[in-house]
Amino acid sequence: MKITTTVLAAAFSLALLAGCGGDTYVNQGSTTVSKGTELTDLQRALNEGAISQREYDELRARIMRRPN
Repeated sequence: MKITTTVLAAAFSLALLAGCGGDTYVNQGSTTVSKGTELTDLQRALNEGAISQREYDELRARIMRRPN
């Protein structure tokens, strides 16, 4: 009985730790950024060489498809 309890406690502890330290980021809050600001930032990224023309085109289309 004591071994079973110890094993269960260890398994539970490992399960809890498995969720810690992951690389997943969840944003609980919200921010409001206008499409114009996003498009300006996107154009700046293209001009500075941070993204390719193809990436720019894809991201711009995605921004434009979103509702205001």
